[in-house]
Amino acid sequence: MFEEGARLRAERGAENIFDFTIGNPSTEPPASLQRELLKLAQEPVPGMHRYMSNAGYTETRQAVAEHISKGTTQQIEAGHVIMTCGAGGGLNVVLKTILNPGEEVIILTPYFVEYMFYIDNHGGTAETVATDPETFQLNVAAIEAAIGPNTRAIIINSPNNPTGVIYPAETLQALGEMLTRKEQELGRTLFVISDEPYARLAYEGQSVPCVFSHIKNSIIVTSHSKDLALPGERIGYLAANPSMDGVEQFIEGAIFCNRVLGFVNAPALMQRLVTNLQEESVDIDAYQEKRDLLYQHLTGLGFKMVKPQGGFYFFPESPMEDDVAFAQLAQKHNILVVPGRGFGAPGYFRIAYCVEPEMIQRSLPAWERLAQEVGLV
Repeated sequence: MFEEGARLRAERGAENIFDFTIGNPSTEPPASLQRELLKLAQEPVPGMHRYMSNAGYTETRQAVAEHISKGTTQQIEAGHVIMTCGAGGGLNVVLKTILNPGEEVIILTPYFVEYMFYIDNHGGTAETVATDPETFQLNVAAIEAAIGPNTRAIIINSPNNPTGVIYPAETLQALGEMLTRKEQELGRTLFVISDEPYARLAYEGQSVPCVFSHIKNSIIVTSHSKDLALPGERIGYLAANPSMDGVEQFIEGAIFCNRVLGFVNAPALMQRLVTNLQEESVDIDAYQEKRDLLYQHLTGLGFKMVKPQGGFYFFPESPMEDDVAFAQLAQKHNILVVPGRGFGAPGYFRIAYCVEPEMIQRSLPAWERLAQEVGLV
């Protein structure tokens, strides 16, 4: 997607291409990060580029633990946190730690494209379960029906990529109660891996419930790619629920896997930068304004979609039965989108609106022409 967008910009002119394919924020990091970076440059800490514990700097892990503790009844300590190379690195560390060959991981459609590959990396098998087709909310009964003697984990993602929905506390509570019952029935631990890179990007004053308050055997994996606009820096963390069965063993295993998977440790400079930024975020209102502008325009043209509660994606229904064919037709109008089948949901397409507002404005006439061609208006 990245390469195709670059090719078309070179071919047709950057100002004429409306690339909504990649969740690569156009916004800059908050000013507080610039101040921290300048301070480190002007007052370097001796040894700041050397190795540290594979789990990361203790002070960084403690800052993360204090931030998580504010949103849950659990008391998180530095020893429950491991700094990772982004959420992708963290997910691979967790899966390497918990999976035996052939064990199953449930993922919920529509899902982030790379989950399948991450699970396969570590000898697991992905089992897909559909969310509610009207709301994209969790279908706890369907998840329960998919759990078997070989199930090891479930990955959830809230706010969701690609739908933007947030899973409410009552749904997480129902999921946790069901999993407790299934663990007793099967005699094995079932992990919930909560992938949360968009957790601070919630609209209309909503907050994303902390999974630790509702599910005992849960692990948070996240990054600062979105909330601090640092996708290229690959800085994130994983955190284990302190009530989790065998939590100390899990943490020891994850520290080892962080090393042997080749990550070794999260980037030293980035760890130091984010230590004092755990309560910081990019401007959420700016994302909400982009959402509202494009949502109003697209729904006014007849596109059907669930209004995102967080993150920065739309996942509309394709007005053509073949979502790949629709994406190809959109490209004729210089609009680049991602077909839904890559997310396990054919018949939809994804729009990433983490772009400059000026580009959104310029794209509106092209969306109108596209809507006319497919018979929406």
